[in-house]
Amino acid sequence: MARKRQAVTIKHVAADAGVSLQTVSRVVNKESGVRPEMAARVQEAIDRLGYVPSIAAQRMGGSRSYLIVALNDRERTIADWRAREGTDWVDQMLLGGMLTCATYGYRMIVELVDTHSDHIERELMGAIAALQPDGVILTPPHSENPLIIDLLESHGISFARIGSRRAGPGFALTMDDERAASSATEHLVALGHKRIGFIAGPAEYQLSAWRAEGWRAAMAAAGLADDLLALGDFSYVSGQAAAVALLDAAEPATAIIASNDQMALAVLEVCRDRKLAVPRVCGLDT
Repeated sequence: MARKRQAVTIKHVAADAGVSLQTVSRVVNKESGVRPEMAARVQEAIDRLGYVPSIAAQRMGGSRSYLIVALNDRERTIADWRAREGTDWVDQMLLGGMLTCATYGYRMIVELVDTHSDHIERELMGAIAALQPDGVILTPPHSENPLIIDLLESHGISFARIGSRRAGPGFALTMDDERAASSATEHLVALGHKRIGFIAGPAEYQLSAWRAEGWRAAMAAAGLADDLLALGDFSYVSGQAAAVALLDAAEPATAIIASNDQMALAVLEVCRDRKLAVPRVCGLDT
């Protein structure tokens, strides 16, 4: 039987270079305070032995953990998983975050936290205590949750709030949701549509209101009625119900804008069942 190759550890590098474990960690973390010739010797040992730094080794050199935690909505994520309905924009955001973190020697992991739970403080602080992340990414609706924001701020944890424009601690990041919705509406108006329906997302997501506002503004600018508004919750099922309502209206929609991909897919399915052709598709989360 072939002998399993022993993994190279920080101890092997330190012994090969003739330095302490802390010195190797400082070189790995590109920290100051290491003489150039010593840093070169450590790097040569790393290259020669094929050492790949672990998070534990990186932590030895200082207070950083080299971990970023993304907090996602437990209830919606699990519901989508059980229904086998992935949320593409979340997947894309998390994958992009992981790839970017890797470029800087970090790792990103996802924690599910229930926004509506009475135990949210215990859940959140338990994860923070166990992982000790250098930063946290809040996805909607967590990015608008004052309890989560206050907890992170009070513990001195850096965090980014995706899909939020609210003034306050952390870094607020968002796209121009109004403009995205108004651009889609203007495109449909230019094609000659006058009965343009809109399926909004849940109120707990601030971006739902922004997108609806963009649709309303474009409809008003074109002198068109904005009565074809249906409410969804970003799920496929809610998109189906909304599409049926818009298509069964006394003056039905000839075009529909959905606030996310899952509801848009539902609209396409309803149209297919009714033998309605959908020649063009554009999306807000694609």
